[in-house]
Amino acid sequence: MSYATINPYSGETVATFPYATDDEVRQALDNAQAAFESWRETSFAERAAVMHKAAEILRREKAEYARLLTLEMGKVTAEAEAEVDLSADIFDYYAKHAEAQMAPRKLDVDPSTEGEYMLLAEPLGVLLAIEPWNFPYYQVARIIAPQLSAGNTLLLKHASIVPQSAAATEKLMLEAGLPAGAFTNLYATRDQLDLIINDPRVRGVALTGSEKAGQVVATQAAKALKKSTLELGGNDAFLVLADADLDKTVNWGVFGRHWNGGQVCCSSKRMIIVDELYDRYREKYVKGVEGLKAGDPFDPRTTLAPLSSQEAADQLKEKIAEAVKYGATATEVGPKVPETGAFVQPTILENVGLDNPARYWEFFGPVSMLFRAKDEDEAVAIANDTPFGLGGSVFSSDLKHGEAVARKVSTGMVFVNRPTMVKADIPFGGVRNSGYGRELLDLGLKEFVNHKVVGVTGIDGAF
Repeated sequence: MSYATINPYSGETVATFPYATDDEVRQALDNAQAAFESWRETSFAERAAVMHKAAEILRREKAEYARLLTLEMGKVTAEAEAEVDLSADIFDYYAKHAEAQMAPRKLDVDPSTEGEYMLLAEPLGVLLAIEPWNFPYYQVARIIAPQLSAGNTLLLKHASIVPQSAAATEKLMLEAGLPAGAFTNLYATRDQLDLIINDPRVRGVALTGSEKAGQVVATQAAKALKKSTLELGGNDAFLVLADADLDKTVNWGVFGRHWNGGQVCCSSKRMIIVDELYDRYREKYVKGVEGLKAGDPFDPRTTLAPLSSQEAADQLKEKIAEAVKYGATATEVGPKVPETGAFVQPTILENVGLDNPARYWEFFGPVSMLFRAKDEDEAVAIANDTPFGLGGSVFSSDLKHGEAVARKVSTGMVFVNRPTMVKADIPFGGVRNSGYGRELLDLGLKEFVNHKVVGVTGIDGAF
């Protein structure tokens, strides 16, 4: 598929972009390495000034940056602007904290050992970032802000349906004062990704995407002896305990499943409700979903976006049909969505039995799986019965009890009384088929650094 902006609401092809040539890729590699040699020596204060400037530009020009998100992948305006704000927050976070988080650490060695031993965090070099379409700025910001702050340089291969958002991010960083070559957007082909990964100057690969993409890229990186981080899919559980505040929990459930059109790795895809609340929760949840308004994402009255493409909508409808074929019950909810645009009718799946493979799928769109649990222990068991392990949430009026249950949920992130959250100062990542590695905070900052020991001793000491 070529790189193209196709409005998912109107279906109009707005613009197309040619693939990068092999020569352009090689030149970008040369430029990234040259930039690394100087950028790695740039002071944290100078790097921070670039990060702050990027945040300032995003906030100042929020409406224009948000417009591209709505145009290219259909995000409603309010959510698009929120993504721009979140991206700005990430740049500011590293401007404020990177220097302290990268500071040398004096090792507390055995007192009988002579000398001083330090642990340094040094940048590795050129990195490749492969990013998805569902959060075109945020996904990129959460890798480039920490890695540029650490002193690395990056090449970006973004999703083919958000080429203007990708180009806007490169333009943003140049305008913020980043040296040319330190961050380059490439409209690369899959074959060119292999070329990039195998280049000896490239020292790591960060991917956010599907399980299949993760398997391919991780294999390529491993063969080339390069470190990789993967943020893949999710099938987050939304546990409703017996003492949950039902009305507020339902509101969070409707939001947690349908923000960004339901196209979020960590959205609330599996709602697991204890038996005594199930029927009431379902009734209220249906009414909440019925209140969503599908339409033009540029219309401020719209609260349910189209999917990112017609292909994505068609694939999701096929998955719903497959789930039903294996025994699930599908109930369409709410007013009919527009016939124009890449819409999928909000759907509730129930009776998704243990023998139904759909129980373990990720539905990327407005599809909610509801599970009835006989008690709290079964709710936790259902939550953990998944190949994924990204995020999750537990709803309870007793916060200590909610925390105790949250600790039993096997994921990278669990929140009490909120759907899985994304914030500039909270690390992001999962386990099992949801990938490995972490982004954001100091964990993300140090994913691609050399943790180097420097020991300084007198020459006459014992070995």
